[in-house]
Amino acid sequence: MIERRAKDAFVRLASQFPVVAVTGPRQAGKTTLAQMVFPDKQYVSFDDAYYRELAKNAPKDFLLAFPDGVIIDEAQKAPAIFDAVKLAVDQDPYHVGKFIITGSSQLELKNMADSLAGRIAFLRLLPFSIGELKEEGLLPHHAHELAFTGQYPPLYDINRQFIVEDWFDNYIDSYLDLDVRGQINPSNLTVFKKFIQFCATYSAQMLSMEGISKALGVSAPTVKSWLSILEASYIIHFLQPAHNNLGKTLVKTPKLYFVDSGLLCHLLRIETKEQLLLSPHKGAVIETMAVCELLKDRFNQGRRGDISYFRDLGGFEVDTIADWNHTYAIEIKSDGNPERKYGANTRKYLELSKDADVQGVVFYLGDISCTVDGIRYVSWKDWPEIPPL
Repeated sequence: MIERRAKDAFVRLASQFPVVAVTGPRQAGKTTLAQMVFPDKQYVSFDDAYYRELAKNAPKDFLLAFPDGVIIDEAQKAPAIFDAVKLAVDQDPYHVGKFIITGSSQLELKNMADSLAGRIAFLRLLPFSIGELKEEGLLPHHAHELAFTGQYPPLYDINRQFIVEDWFDNYIDSYLDLDVRGQINPSNLTVFKKFIQFCATYSAQMLSMEGISKALGVSAPTVKSWLSILEASYIIHFLQPAHNNLGKTLVKTPKLYFVDSGLLCHLLRIETKEQLLLSPHKGAVIETMAVCELLKDRFNQGRRGDISYFRDLGGFEVDTIADWNHTYAIEIKSDGNPERKYGANTRKYLELSKDADVQGVVFYLGDISCTVDGIRYVSWKDWPEIPPL
């Protein structure tokens, strides 16, 4: 079993709050992590109709069966359980880490858990990080192989040996059936599947709801609603534009990223890593993978992402601005050579910011992390680690 880097943050949160909710995409390993951190805690899943009906009909009595707490998987499927959890917590407020709830819809869990404000902490878990795969000796030898395969845990289960294309076909069907069907008109499921595929062409680009609306023949409000479903279920993530602190007029449109590069490749109909090398989408796929690694690093610490992108109306852009212990201006390149020209935008940004705390970084596909003229070039094998100058 691969050790998850989110474990320490999970333990930290569970030592302070009586309820911890673990959210993330389907098949990211939420249940496995919860059972690994709390091996002695009982487990139930509301995917099981029997437990789901018990919780819906008599939630208070349901919880009485677990005096020491319980792990509840897909808790959002029985909303009545949240009020019962609140009552149980209020009666025993100092029993930290008593209830662990998991779910694949961050929006539904958050809305239902509003009554637990002050009693609940959230941990977001994405698929395996590069660091996790590297520590287990499972990191592919080439960046394009990793980008094509993606990083969902089942694809690295040596006992199952899934074929990537077959697994993603099944994943999309399961996602539509379990996460989407109840949120849209069933007659629109076929169009929604085309919508996901079309959104893939926008990964690592500024969002155009009008363009999606025209291409698919659906209304702008419908596009907005469907994007919210994809975001809430961790299929996509929006990167917001940076704040205007450089005296420039900035764009206000977010950029769209898929949460896994392998799923993105599948939706783009890229069938092999060799096809990815020749694909016009190669740069977007690599940028998607890099941004996701930045998010994983923050989420695994139990923190907010705190990353954005910079683009002014003149077209000058820096791929990612990470506001962490320092501010990092990060360019992402799908090339394996640490050429000086790849740091041009970060250098320009440093000149504009005139802030000694801002540091320039280039994520690239080489095998060695190094420094070139004051700009750190970080090998894909080290993403998202940024070594000191």
